[in-house]
Amino acid sequence: MKEKTSARPARQAKLVLEDGSEFSGWSFGKAKSQAGEVVFTTGMTGYPQSLTDPSFRGQILVSAYPLVGNYGVPVQPKTAEPFFDEQGIPLHFESGRVQVSGFVVSEACEEPSHFASGASLSVWLEKNNIPGVYGVDTRSLTIRLREQGVMGGKILVEGVRDVTIDSGRVANPVEDVSPKDVRVFRPAGDRLLKIVLVDCGAKANIYRILLSRKAEVIRVPWNHDLSGLEYDGLFLSNGPGDPKDCGKTIAAVRRAFSVGKPIFGICLGNQIMALAAGGDTYKLPYGHRGQNQPCVEAGTKRCYITSQNHGYAVRNETLPKDWEPWFINANDGTIEGIRSVRFPFSAVQFHPEGCPGPRDTEFLIDRFLGQVREAKK
Repeated sequence: MKEKTSARPARQAKLVLEDGSEFSGWSFGKAKSQAGEVVFTTGMTGYPQSLTDPSFRGQILVSAYPLVGNYGVPVQPKTAEPFFDEQGIPLHFESGRVQVSGFVVSEACEEPSHFASGASLSVWLEKNNIPGVYGVDTRSLTIRLREQGVMGGKILVEGVRDVTIDSGRVANPVEDVSPKDVRVFRPAGDRLLKIVLVDCGAKANIYRILLSRKAEVIRVPWNHDLSGLEYDGLFLSNGPGDPKDCGKTIAAVRRAFSVGKPIFGICLGNQIMALAAGGDTYKLPYGHRGQNQPCVEAGTKRCYITSQNHGYAVRNETLPKDWEPWFINANDGTIEGIRSVRFPFSAVQFHPEGCPGPRDTEFLIDRFLGQVREAKK
């Protein structure tokens, strides 16, 4: 454990993994003990977006990048509440609340410097009842997670009641983060397209991009019956957890295949589309999380740097004969996208809408909207 040199009150904390290993540090954010699945991200920036990403629901996030918090958090200064636009979409986050169960870093900056900062990372986490640990040897921790795989764990804070590792398990995190009602988001000016978005824990930037392209977005919950809905295209969002827990979504997408209208999926949406087509998915040893994952497009062999956050992948050999891999991860050869050979159905495992980026593949959403416009003719 690194020596504590900051002005924070000295309160020891540690991360305990289910294999019995411990990583000591100091408490910041909310001084509470909390359990969750421990995962790491390799992103060097964008912690406000990562911490509010619904795909991290129920997980303790470890930052592999050593310095976190240097530009603070873009919230309202007096309340540390997020800013929203006129339609209630958060301006700087991927959802309206912090989604992680805990945050583990090497160094947490106490005095951020940025014109948009309204609070320090520690204050913001405390306001959202989220514990953090800093001063941890995150390099050693990341190596352990890479070698042993993702595992359960808990943050324990000195003088605070202990918790069990099992207490952090979420039965169906998609149900937890998906909205409960149907809502229509209308773009400014003319509406050109009508897109149904199955929100399994969608990043807010999906809404921003679709609305900026003059698409009306009809948001529906993860388990909504799509039959009877009028739309030009169907969009399957990202989300947390095991895709096989989304049986109702899979069944709804399978029925939507028979309609024939363009469908596009992102992350969990990619896995759901594969399962609906008759393929299979499996859990990765430690997942892909960060803004720097290389993916190669089949055919063109062009490599893109992508933003990712997923713990499951599509099993290549299970894809039906009229489906094919679209993108492949250059690091480990896993499938990063699929597409139908016959119909305008496609999906990617990475995040074209990734915010803060990179946004090198945002054109894929424009490609989907182009298919929607073509199908309307």
